[in-house]
Amino acid sequence: MEQNKEMTASESLALIAETMNNNRREIVRHSGKYFVMWGILLTVFSLLVYILWKTTGNAVWNNLWFALPVVGFPLARLLRSKENPVRAENYISRINGGIWGTFGLFACSIALFTVLFGVIGDNPLASLVAGASLTAMIVLLFGMAETISGIVLKNWAIKIAGFLTGIGGVAIYYITGANEEQMLIFTFAGIVLTATGLIIKNQYK
Repeated sequence: MEQNKEMTASESLALIAETMNNNRREIVRHSGKYFVMWGILLTVFSLLVYILWKTTGNAVWNNLWFALPVVGFPLARLLRSKENPVRAENYISRINGGIWGTFGLFACSIALFTVLFGVIGDNPLASLVAGASLTAMIVLLFGMAETISGIVLKNWAIKIAGFLTGIGGVAIYYITGANEEQMLIFTFAGIVLTATGLIIKNQYK
């Protein structure tokens, strides 16, 4: 009887592990199109901000970044509504959603604090430093979130992309300096994100 119970427990653990792995594969399979979508949007917005900033010499064009989620979230919802069959929520998807939700909360909070500090701050130099370092902070947070997501989903492409985005983005930041050229960090991140999505789509085609 004890042996039967032990076998039942082993089979239960094996079933749980198999279910979680299937959930991971399903999430990754569906995520390809979202990586491509967000990658294209990130590339377009970063180039738009870069061009406008460079041609006008006015950093106020950075406020266009607040329009990115306004455009992106409805598109993501539209893509999800077209999934057939509709993907059910599960433990892995909730963890993954929490990772990206946390990134979004931190990134938006840091950006908002930097904007407010620039408006009400008395020290122009401190405001400039805060605004310049914002790019490095956000790209590092983005890379960390993507890498952690790749670890949770056990996908090498996502893990490598996250590392390239975070570490590579910070390296580009130090090379370009605190000017409009720093927007190319997000262009780089967008290209990496798009490439990751295409790799995933190729893996599961």
